[in-house]
Amino acid sequence: MATSESASLSKAVKQQYMDLPQGDKVQAMYIWIDGTGEGLRCKTRTLDSEPKTIDDLPEWNFDGSSTYQSEGSNSDMYLIPAAMFRDPFRKDPNKLVLCQVLKYNRKPAETNLRLMCKKIMEMVENQVPWFGMEQEYTILGTDGHPFGWPSNGFPGPQGPYYCGVGADKAYGRDIVEAHYRACLYAGVQICGTNAEVMPAQWEFQVGPCEGINMGDHLWAARFILHRVCEDFGVVASFDPKPIPGNWNGAGCHTNFSTKEMREDGGLRAIEESIEKLGKRHRYHICAYDPKGGLDNARRLTGHHETSNIHEFSAGVANRGASIRIPHSVGQDKKGYFEDRRPSANCDPYAVTEAMIRTCLLSEVGEDHKKNIYFT
Repeated sequence: MATSESASLSKAVKQQYMDLPQGDKVQAMYIWIDGTGEGLRCKTRTLDSEPKTIDDLPEWNFDGSSTYQSEGSNSDMYLIPAAMFRDPFRKDPNKLVLCQVLKYNRKPAETNLRLMCKKIMEMVENQVPWFGMEQEYTILGTDGHPFGWPSNGFPGPQGPYYCGVGADKAYGRDIVEAHYRACLYAGVQICGTNAEVMPAQWEFQVGPCEGINMGDHLWAARFILHRVCEDFGVVASFDPKPIPGNWNGAGCHTNFSTKEMREDGGLRAIEESIEKLGKRHRYHICAYDPKGGLDNARRLTGHHETSNIHEFSAGVANRGASIRIPHSVGQDKKGYFEDRRPSANCDPYAVTEAMIRTCLLSEVGEDHKKNIYFT
């Protein structure tokens, strides 16, 4: 399996420099979503003191013509700090800074979905919406071949790998453990991890997060995963169907509840939301992957624990449905439900905004700005 040349550089030599004192200065790594809506970019600046809040962080800028976000003739883009985390790579007092992107005219960039999401979340903050997202991903070599797979063939069929233990079942656990601990250090609300059905496929869960924090924490967790994989010389893929054929795809199942749903008798509110979701299936499919449904069409086939992309369904403990109500929720008559449609490469701001618009703001209609698959 191919790994990056950078991974072969001596980490011991690097550590000699990382151990040097940095005085009162702080390194702040600014992170943003590029023009693809999936890729992340970053760069670092020096601050004179440790920032305590977002308000302590200055705006910055970058060349948008090199990130698919502008033309070279007018390429200045602005980085607006939105969320701050501890830096698990450089360690305290250094910071990771998740940013929104504005264009030269101070309007949001096309892939800056956070701005509208935050406005929508503020409209329903009295309902205390909680989210939990289950991020699946696949570890690949730099040649795109799944980690640990035979170079000229396939591993044994699916069955022993989900939550598996042992060198012949769990491929790449060191990466998973490093990512988990790095997220905890950073302050990301990671709440679990497990090996998935396809070998070299894993999942981590983030939540519960209220409102806009869901998108912030999932994007931060994704960035940390990419950086951890960089150190190991491998690649983290969020492709919803990285390997064609009889192998599971990768999703980002999204769990949702409100204060009313979590209280006694909340099952009624859950059922009302599911009914609303059923009337806007196409709208949500278009919001649930960055290509308006094209990526999810490869995954949502009705096989491999997925629903069919053309049909809406819901059921208790049914992992082949669009919406799953856990058994415990059916018994307790309160709790949450799981939307299993979002793809692994979804934008969590788009997913959570769409759920609020439909379930809490009672918007109707199937039109969506990224309605590509159904045109």
